[in-house]
Amino acid sequence: MAKITTAFKSLITEERNERTLDLDTLVTSDLVKRIQAEDIEVGLAVQAITEDIAKAVDLAAACLSKGGRMLYFGAGTSGRLGVLDATECSPTFGVEATLVQAWIAGGKEAMFQSFENAEDSLEFGEEDATRANITDKDIVVGITASGRTPYVLGALRKAKERNAVVIAIVNNPISDLHAIADVTIAALVGPEAITGSTRMKAGTAQKMILNLLSTCTMVKLGKVYENLMVDLKPTNEKLRERAVSIICTVCDVPRAIAEGSLVASNNRVKTAILMLKRKIGRATAEELLARSSNSLRQALTTEVTPA
Repeated sequence: MAKITTAFKSLITEERNERTLDLDTLVTSDLVKRIQAEDIEVGLAVQAITEDIAKAVDLAAACLSKGGRMLYFGAGTSGRLGVLDATECSPTFGVEATLVQAWIAGGKEAMFQSFENAEDSLEFGEEDATRANITDKDIVVGITASGRTPYVLGALRKAKERNAVVIAIVNNPISDLHAIADVTIAALVGPEAITGSTRMKAGTAQKMILNLLSTCTMVKLGKVYENLMVDLKPTNEKLRERAVSIICTVCDVPRAIAEGSLVASNNRVKTAILMLKRKIGRATAEELLARSSNSLRQALTTEVTPA
């Protein structure tokens, strides 16, 4: 037990923060400022590992473009952040819900209730990875501040056995995951304002990294034109308004025309834009997109095949 305790305390994320030893003595405004000061450092820590994030993005784009999936595995806060990021990909980028998946120690219930002991099982991670039917086409991302969470380690070991690409998102410089990951993204945010509370700086860094990983991957896959989410699914009033606004902006047309083209395109923003910009029918627009690897930018200049 002594060895485990020593190893645990050697983690940067478990060290005491010398700058916040007096938190319980501060007036409220100073308390907020002190914790805010710690948070400000997070962006710099993520910026310092830009190249590692870029490597992961290129690997993810390559896997997904060949029919693979991106799967997140995490426990506690890290697992919940994975679920949040994966869930947002489908409506934002118009991809199937199965393309980006998240697995959390303890299952769906762990999103709303803490199951702390679930993260301590290598076997649970291996079992979830097996249920996910991981193949050599997939990219598997482990999210854990310590870099040693057994659930995540078990899942990534199983992914490695199946020749998937493995990415580790951690907050310590040396960890068990380093040895098996193809790319390790280690945002060194330092000790937390409240000792060991990795839902704070470490969690914020993980959220930023996941945003970058999924968003940049989708940009590489042609899901974004300029800075517009042209593959969004208009599944509610807000998203439909956004879809119409995007068509108006790109095509410089009145709202009524944009709405009509969206209906005619079967609610596909890219198709609607091509129909208006190139004065073509839906079938031709869809054929152009198919020949352009689903890139709107390419489809806008690809030669139309004569009927």
